Amino acid sequence: MALRFINTRTRQKEEFKSIDDGKVRMYTCGPTIYDFAHIGNFRAYVFEDLLRRYLKYRGYEVTQVMNLTDIDDKIIRSVKEQNIGLKDYTNQFKAAFFEDLDALGIERAEYYPAATDHIDEMVEMIQKLLTKGHAYKADGSVYFKISSFPQYGSLSHMKLEDLKAGARVAADEYEKDSVSDFALWKGWDEADGPVFWETPLGKGRPGWHIECSAMSTKYLGETFDINTGGVDNIFPHHENEIAQSECASGKTFANYWMHCEHLIVEGTKMSKSLGNFYTLRDITGKGYSPIAVRYLLLSTHYRQQLNFTFAGLDGAKAAVERLVDFRRNLQAVDGDTDSPEFPALLEQAYTGFQECLDDDLNASGALGEVFNFVKETNRLMADKKLSTSDAKQAVEAIDKFDTVIGVLPQAEESLDDDIQKLIDDRLAARQDKDFAKADSIRDQLLEMGIVLEDTAKGTVWKRKL
Repeated sequence: MALRFINTRTRQKEEFKSIDDGKVRMYTCGPTIYDFAHIGNFRAYVFEDLLRRYLKYRGYEVTQVMNLTDIDDKIIRSVKEQNIGLKDYTNQFKAAFFEDLDALGIERAEYYPAATDHIDEMVEMIQKLLTKGHAYKADGSVYFKISSFPQYGSLSHMKLEDLKAGARVAADEYEKDSVSDFALWKGWDEADGPVFWETPLGKGRPGWHIECSAMSTKYLGETFDINTGGVDNIFPHHENEIAQSECASGKTFANYWMHCEHLIVEGTKMSKSLGNFYTLRDITGKGYSPIAVRYLLLSTHYRQQLNFTFAGLDGAKAAVERLVDFRRNLQAVDGDTDSPEFPALLEQAYTGFQECLDDDLNASGALGEVFNFVKETNRLMADKKLSTSDAKQAVEAIDKFDTVIGVLPQAEESLDDDIQKLIDDRLAARQDKDFAKADSIRDQLLEMGIVLEDTAKGTVWKRKL
């Protein structure tokens, strides 16, 4: 079956065909590093990671670019309010962002270009737009002339007649009722304080939208395969990217556009005023594992609104634990006779997993196939109808699926000497029938995040999610 995605620009499900056989170039909208990223942001980043991982699963070589917006209206306000250097301010949140990516098991992109490192490329693109008549200067700034691009609105499906003729907007972010010419370059004023660049365009700074066009072109070329983000990026950001990029190059900017829906919390829009605004650090501070968060974020189809609840997070934790336990139990199987049922189960798991993800990245369906495989294989294990060879193939399958899902430990972990000693002390206490001491040590280990399970083959441990 062919790989198919819903293309936001055409609103059709289209077969995916990369520009270069076996290779995918994609741009994924990254963070504005003015604060810690929240779980709504990470819904998009986990979706983009799922897309990246599945393209690799299907055999593609992926080149991914994720921008770091380190200059915009919000950042300038914060820098001025705190009287701090631009880099000093943004670097703290840049470091936190990468820590959160690693905690969530999000693979690193090939490039993370920062806007402030690519001012020359932005100026060059703006000069090209001026030369071609797609931009004009006004009040020390440079604006994109929307009326010069008849295809404007092709992504958000807005109509050019809805535009405000001759109106201009300088803000980086704005609502649909402000559709008008937007700033490519903002002339410096006192509100910007010490944040500016001296360029052939004058003293000032770039607008938000030109940043991604210039950086994606530099690293991926004038036309690339996939551009992604949240639905909030469709307008104005991605609409403006298309306009300025295609006017500058005369070519299609990106062939496929994919956008994930919003995340809400307990049925309500996330808001600091409502007390339901969470960063990843807020969630882990409540005792939850980042991997449980990852599972919850990817378990709903990316084009459906995701309702983040703590009950759902508990369910995600249980699902990950079930996969971890399943893989560990398979490694203890020592049967000699191959199961006649197992080959069909294995084939269905592989086929169903791929068919679901081929169909517009249907992660919830793919997870359903995985857990059906777990259920039926567990039944064979319980009935002692699974051979060592069968179990080895089952482990290989789970590990293969996890290259996409990304929730299982990637290597056998070793324990600190202190923890290992507690486990040994508990074993000795059990052998001495001092069960009160054994239970006390078990509780102590649990507080340290180590879960013990006593099996017929001895005591095994795992980390608490």
